Amino acid sequence: MIPLSSNLESREQEYVEVKNMLEEHQFALGGSWDYDHGSFDRSLDEAHKVWLRLPFDVINGNVDSETTDNDAKIRFGQPFVLKHVYNDGLDPTADPSTVGGLMNQFQPPLDPDGEVEPRWVNKAKEVLHQVESLFPQHG
Repeated sequence: MIPLSSNLESREQEYVEVKNMLEEHQFALGGSWDYDHGSFDRSLDEAHKVWLRLPFDVINGNVDSETTDNDAKIRFGQPFVLKHVYNDGLDPTADPSTVGGLMNQFQPPLDPDGEVEPRWVNKAKEVLHQVESLFPQHG
């Protein structure tokens, strides 16, 4: 994980407004969101291993991914770029699941916080700069 400097850090915005704007630029609400925090994530590579993450805390209301009728207000944290290194292939030690006899066939990441090459840091900075330009400057 590599933290990135940004004028978005500590910026407060309406959640729905930010969500709609960022979705138009290939960001999605990250899978580990909760009602009081979350992140907007964008993959930087075709393999979906390198990500630009824009974390946020909810300072008013609650985040709900199912509705656009939402009055939540968020405060951005420090953006960062991260890389997940996955082991390709099936897990030879997969165990049957107790639910429906399904198999857990996918292996966990070899390194959930892999080394991020300089080219991906530069790409993340470029995308972050584009995102920053979407927000009016504080006067």
